[in-house]
Amino acid sequence: MSSSTLFTPLKVGTSELQHRIAMAPLTRFRADDNHVPLPMVAEYYAQRASVPGTLLISEATFIAPQAAGYANPPGIWSKEQIAGWKKVTDAVHAKKSYIWIQLWALGRAADPSNLQEEGGYKLKSSSDIAFEGGAKPEPLTEAEIKEYIGLYAQAAKNAIEAGFDGVEIHGANGYLVDQFFQDTANKRTDSWGGSVENRARFGLEATKAVVAAVGAEKTAMRLSPFSPFQGMKMADPVPQFTYIVQELKKLSLAYLHVVESRITGDANIEATEKVDFLIDIWNGTSPVLLAGGFKPESAKKAVDEEYKGKDVVIAFGRYFIANPDLPFRVKEGIEFTPYDRNFFYNKKEAEGYTSYPFSKEFEAQQKAIESSA
Repeated sequence: MSSSTLFTPLKVGTSELQHRIAMAPLTRFRADDNHVPLPMVAEYYAQRASVPGTLLISEATFIAPQAAGYANPPGIWSKEQIAGWKKVTDAVHAKKSYIWIQLWALGRAADPSNLQEEGGYKLKSSSDIAFEGGAKPEPLTEAEIKEYIGLYAQAAKNAIEAGFDGVEIHGANGYLVDQFFQDTANKRTDSWGGSVENRARFGLEATKAVVAAVGAEKTAMRLSPFSPFQGMKMADPVPQFTYIVQELKKLSLAYLHVVESRITGDANIEATEKVDFLIDIWNGTSPVLLAGGFKPESAKKAVDEEYKGKDVVIAFGRYFIANPDLPFRVKEGIEFTPYDRNFFYNKKEAEGYTSYPFSKEFEAQQKAIESSA
């Protein structure tokens, strides 16, 4: 598989990748009770940075206390959090790889009791619409919306101070930005809802604020037009996301990250649920990261056939949890270690986090490199 385009260099923003396999953002709950990354977080990312020139996207990271609402994911608003992340970025850069942060605001997906307990905050969203099984949020006021846009910009500055190579705004999976994008959550009738353009406004304004704060070459956005997670998926997402991507294109971002509606197994995706229309609109503006249940063969097919010549990077998620040397394994055709879901979200636990082994072949290669140095 080493002859695949997967293993050719590509510049993403200011990051000089040596191959086109990235680590997707993965929430793991390994920060302390003040949302500061624990020491094991640096080890975890360093392990997954061990193939030089790898792009890692951090787990989703809260931009501010009012944007939080779960215990033990990391944040990027306090000096302690910035210092904690600096150890992580230093560890990744020591392996000659790159790490971008994913900026997160939960909106109505937050746990109201956690919001109240940690800072006396109320559950907020674009509108007062709860998703199934969730609590009813209050709509953000105009002033609060503008405050949030500023919080994204400040979080981006903090991330660069912490040594991140860039920032990815989480506009996917039913969190706050997506709650504005999609009419399943956004029932506003003011300038922040009611039309394709108005629903797009919050996410676009937040992106523009981040670009102004840290530069377009250090800014990206993640979208999931077809995901039904947390009460999302409009009846017809195509016009909404067509407009969003057309507008993002004008900002010359470092990359666009899209979650495919990929079905595991041999089932075909409905043609209407392919993300190709977004890749076509983007039209080579900058690389596109694709996530969605990829395996080695489907990743190779995507870059070599389906999206040939499109500068596509394939983001692996769960398999990266159990395979710290994943790009090496894909290149050499080495079988993946299976992941254990029981350890995905164990708060503050190293087991199932930093405990997965490298392949024997990778360790042998590393020893050979060290002995020849």
